[in-house]
Amino acid sequence: MITVTAPAKVNLHLEVLGLRSDGFHELAMVMQSIELADRLSFENTADARVSLSCDDASLSVGDDNLILRAAHLLRDRSGFSELGASIHLEKRIPIGAGLAGGSSDGAAALVGLNALWGLGHSPADLERMAAELGSDMPFCVAGGCQLCFGRGEQLEAVPPTNEPLAVLLVKDPRASVSTPWAYKRCRELNQSRYLADEAAFERRRQALRQDDWLNPLRSDRPPSLRNDLQEVVAPETAAVRSALQLLKSVPHSLAVAMSGSGPSCFALFRDLESCQQVQGDLAPQLERAGLRAWSCAFRRDGVRIES
Repeated sequence: MITVTAPAKVNLHLEVLGLRSDGFHELAMVMQSIELADRLSFENTADARVSLSCDDASLSVGDDNLILRAAHLLRDRSGFSELGASIHLEKRIPIGAGLAGGSSDGAAALVGLNALWGLGHSPADLERMAAELGSDMPFCVAGGCQLCFGRGEQLEAVPPTNEPLAVLLVKDPRASVSTPWAYKRCRELNQSRYLADEAAFERRRQALRQDDWLNPLRSDRPPSLRNDLQEVVAPETAAVRSALQLLKSVPHSLAVAMSGSGPSCFALFRDLESCQQVQGDLAPQLERAGLRAWSCAFRRDGVRIES
């Protein structure tokens, strides 16, 4: 058996630059892995069947799941149609939360099955396959802290921080946000301000690469946590507004933002201990607001084989 952890991510920066020729949005992002992770176990069956089970009954385990889509892609590329596996997912990342849980699980399938089946693909090979399945998936393979351009699949590593930064993550379990809706709404409201061409896109990429807060991340010059989707999602999503309001009232946090297309929001702290202290202090308010919360340290890698 092989076991792989699949961590969540938060967006330290999400900038919508404009529209690409393929109809997708051109993005400039900084994504960071955190120590909130799903766990996947893989067993070889060699019977040409790939099956998936999960401890969360609300999650589909059919062919629409990225884990199975990744498994089928990897097997098709291998040329060995007889390969099979039994996969079990222990779900810890909340579903539909803007934390790339599904993408990370799909990335974990590529990494885990590559090892289980002895296929020998390099991390770069797996990132290329991941890009065929989802925009966030290459990042989930690589993990740590990365600049993410294009649709999010073009990665540039950021110098690792030596500081024990952490986030207090909160989510209303009753709330969800459609990512396609969020980008559609962004286009409706902001297209007049979109950049027009590749030269303009590259100027913004270069400005982000050179931004002082990113080289490396430090608590004495924290990121501003820009998220262009937050300004379109928050006005129409009460759960996001209440989460942001609560986190902004917290003492000693460095910055507050929504992650991805939401509805998860987070506050950045200097270390895990202060983050956990605040979570404990906020417990009554979190309960009254109906919010779940997690204290999560930054993580230096993406999906990881544990055994």
